[in-house]
Amino acid sequence: MNKGIKILLICLVTAAGVAAGYFGAKALLCGKDNGDKQLTIIHLNDTHSHFEPVSAGEYAGLGGSLERAAFIDSVMNAEGRENVLLLHAGDFSQGSSYFTEFKGNLEIQELNALGYDAVTLGNHEFDNGLEDLGRRLSSLECPVVACNLDFSPFEAGKYVKPYTIVEKAGLKIGIFGVVCRLKGMVSSEVADRVPEFDMIESAQKYADYLKNEEKCDLVIALTHLGYEEHTPGDTTDPMLVAATRNIDLVVGGHSHTFLGDLPYHENLDGKKIPVVQDGEYGVQTGILKIKL
Repeated sequence: MNKGIKILLICLVTAAGVAAGYFGAKALLCGKDNGDKQLTIIHLNDTHSHFEPVSAGEYAGLGGSLERAAFIDSVMNAEGRENVLLLHAGDFSQGSSYFTEFKGNLEIQELNALGYDAVTLGNHEFDNGLEDLGRRLSSLECPVVACNLDFSPFEAGKYVKPYTIVEKAGLKIGIFGVVCRLKGMVSSEVADRVPEFDMIESAQKYADYLKNEEKCDLVIALTHLGYEEHTPGDTTDPMLVAATRNIDLVVGGHSHTFLGDLPYHENLDGKKIPVVQDGEYGVQTGILKIKL
């Protein structure tokens, strides 16, 4: 097993309330096996075209596509593919010579090969321009979610949707995406062309829709906002939680934050909502086990 693996457990007391998250192998047990529905979520973010393990420094030897694939495959074999949700919170592109040489095609192939259930976009997905983004997304075999950007005028609009709904472990799971503001994060040629909606209003709109209209058992915000501000005035994951309701879990990226103890943040209703993020370059793979 990759020694960078992080194991977390969330016990969902109700579909809208979350409690008790902690580290360690013992976290794999949550009360008695009483037939409760159990969902395993594997999540990554900011892998940045790192197909090989990190070669030097603090994370030397960690990460790598083969290692990720082996771990993900082992979890799916143990838990059953129908009980595992695989998510990526953006910036799967840029950061190594693989992206430069192969124009982002390998990243799409890896996402397809590993069988992701949903991804959102990071700012580096825009590095080769909007037209090339559309070209690459046309080969992606899983939903791409982003509710605060309007891609309808572009080829990418055929593939990027505000939300998706998947069935796993007998649960109806709604997943919507929120992407960081583009101005100052991508080229002006891209930022000036893509209309942006208010992040909080958009997130609340789709959280309400998924919870109240679609009657989802679990609503996940898959975000590329960051746990901390990248630049002053950014909307962060904790800020998103504090300003909304009907989100059960935030799976984030962008700030390359290695979150230690599972942090909870109060939403508008005073409920404690967990936020997860797994650093950078795929040196750590997040796994949560959720019982309803």
